[in-house]
Amino acid sequence: MKLSIHPDARSANATAAELLVDWVQTPGVRNVMLPGGNTPLELYRLIAARRLPLSHLHLFALDEYVGVPPDEPLNCANLIRRSAVEPWGVPLDQYAWVSSAVSEAESSVKAHEARIERAGGLDVLVLGLGENGHLGFNEPGSTEDSVARIVDLDPVSVEANRLWFGGRYAPDKGATVGMKTILDARRIMVLAYGAHKAAAVKAMVRGPRGPDCPASWLQSHPAVTIVLDAVAASALDVGA
Repeated sequence: MKLSIHPDARSANATAAELLVDWVQTPGVRNVMLPGGNTPLELYRLIAARRLPLSHLHLFALDEYVGVPPDEPLNCANLIRRSAVEPWGVPLDQYAWVSSAVSEAESSVKAHEARIERAGGLDVLVLGLGENGHLGFNEPGSTEDSVARIVDLDPVSVEANRLWFGGRYAPDKGATVGMKTILDARRIMVLAYGAHKAAAVKAMVRGPRGPDCPASWLQSHPAVTIVLDAVAASALDVGA
């Protein structure tokens, strides 16, 4: 794991943007998976501002809230489309997402993971780190060989969801690609900002590798860069 620690989220995002631009412009890179939520939005904006030729990319959503209306602007599919796909100039037919409809989510996320495999896997994966150590909706208890599925969300995640949707929704289930797809990605970037992420960052980087902190499975990956602001990194002994 490579740690990239910065004084604040602004400088961290600037570095993350430089790195991600370098990765997606590497010859042969095509398949990129992105998360929804608040953490990556400034990163997406910084990349859009560069007006780079990115129409070669095929973008995949990481996960989705189950039971949130498909037209909800803050669900993962719509947020990524508005914040990355369209501003980056990626054709809409090169963007794959997961249905949030209760009746469709399970079959949709399994088909999504199969589509990624048929495409040759992920060249680049961007992740946010959950306060409880989750990646996507791979909640505590997730094994490293887990696959696409519907997950009953941890109370910490449900509360975060309630806040994200301004109290309109508090989804308690999520559709997510599994840890196997995450660990099979060729390059991974993890973003974590804020003091409320410090314990999860420590567990991810220094804690035992295991299902209690799903992000700790990344310790065995050969190409992970973790971008942090100073307060998110505050529980780490970076000299250790």
